[in-house]
Amino acid sequence: MATTLLDYMSHLSLTDALPEAQAQSFAAEVSRLSGIQVYPRSLAATRGSMFFLGRRQAAKYLGVLSANQSVLDPFAGEASRVSIDSTPMTVKLCDLSAQNAAVLRKELPFLVARPLGLKKSVGCGDRLGLATPGHVRAVRPSGMAPVFAQQSMRENERTGRTPRQVMDDAMWGALQEGWRQGFGADADHLKTPGHIDLCVAAGYTFYTIDPGEYVDDSANSDEPPVLQRKVEQLPWDVLESSPADLEKRLAGKPIDLGTFELVIGREELLRAAAKYGPAVTHTAKMHRHLKQAMNGRPFEFEMSVDETETVSSLAEHIYIASELRRLGVKCISLAPRYLGVFEKGVDYIGNLAKFEQSFARHLAVSQTFGPYKLSLHSGSDKFSIYPIAARVAGELVHLKTAGTSYLEALRAIAELKPQLFRQIVPFALEQYPTDRASYHVSAEVSKMPDVASVTDWELTRLLDNFHAREILHVTFGSVINQERFREPLFSTLRENEETYYGLLEHHFEKHLAPFSGTVG
Repeated sequence: MATTLLDYMSHLSLTDALPEAQAQSFAAEVSRLSGIQVYPRSLAATRGSMFFLGRRQAAKYLGVLSANQSVLDPFAGEASRVSIDSTPMTVKLCDLSAQNAAVLRKELPFLVARPLGLKKSVGCGDRLGLATPGHVRAVRPSGMAPVFAQQSMRENERTGRTPRQVMDDAMWGALQEGWRQGFGADADHLKTPGHIDLCVAAGYTFYTIDPGEYVDDSANSDEPPVLQRKVEQLPWDVLESSPADLEKRLAGKPIDLGTFELVIGREELLRAAAKYGPAVTHTAKMHRHLKQAMNGRPFEFEMSVDETETVSSLAEHIYIASELRRLGVKCISLAPRYLGVFEKGVDYIGNLAKFEQSFARHLAVSQTFGPYKLSLHSGSDKFSIYPIAARVAGELVHLKTAGTSYLEALRAIAELKPQLFRQIVPFALEQYPTDRASYHVSAEVSKMPDVASVTDWELTRLLDNFHAREILHVTFGSVINQERFREPLFSTLRENEETYYGLLEHHFEKHLAPFSGTVG
């Protein structure tokens, strides 16, 4: 164990993370040298140099402490001469820029996003770019593999962020908390090849394709002649098959799903192909584009049809999985449209016993045609189904969360700046009829509690109300793009970051406990 700061810095290869007490001691010494308050867990040494993250008031900086000019030069920042036990050193304080992030990844490879494999995992979306330290604290004891960079293009457009900014914000948060166990980066709900290219350039490792607009829900009720025509008109050249070959593969024969068999009738298969054939086609095209864009680099792939009107039947899931596998599309996870209702920011709506039975049968498909994980989209706050998913799927589950971290930010605002929260709520109510259009929610403005009748100390309870949660959830873009809200919201969270991290850690521990086996 290193006894002095110089001893810890002396190694050429990456040193192990420090025990907590020693990290605190070394951080105090580095804080004195650098003039910023250093986060103890961020300390990392390699090539005779120390890298760390710290803050001065609300501003954060990357620090590089070294006598090696070849280490210091690539970083853009302000350099000062210091001395450690009579040894001359330079400390450089650098803005958290994209340039400095790219250089740091070369020095500290654990900050490079990577594929996570077939291990139970959780996606932690962060719409403000401030939540990752809280996510790390919750994930650390859970045993789940984390995706710290996760945002859809829809969310990027509403927040004014780019895929690279999302990636960098997650990286800085991982450094701050000293997370070295690896993390994924999910380019979520991609719809176009251009979106893929942006995320490939930013270093994403997990690509979620959303072909929802190609799903034909009317196939559930079409007459057989209509189904036949729709199937015949599929782009069979892209699908590298024909209607006759499809029937030969899947219709009228027992399909062994491990604990049971399923026979798909001809009409049932036609409905599946008519409904999901265009979506499979689009997904295959996107996969081919992605594979070419990645140019041999490893990546993970997910198909998501969760945001559609009708439930994915078992036969439809088999059709999707069978066709993707035949076309060489290897999925790490897949999100069908499950039984019941998955609305944003609230618990599952539906019969739990029926969900468990259906989920187990979907898992049998994923084990037979994969294996791949079943992905729970709009997974935030679905507390009633977490024990079911954990028990049934084991390692083959991916939980995807996003807006719940923003709601915890609003909870912090309600606690710290109640007057600001009181201004946000009526504005969100005004924006809700417009902002809800692209989200699956059922909250009603008339059922939202009147914020004027709630005392300051009760304000945080609004974040536990079904209607308030959904209304505040989907209006995030409108709120943070309002100048009168944006600056005070962000400054309050930055100045009181431990309050926000604590709320996130507590909230996410409730999400992850069923998957880590810590609930009875």
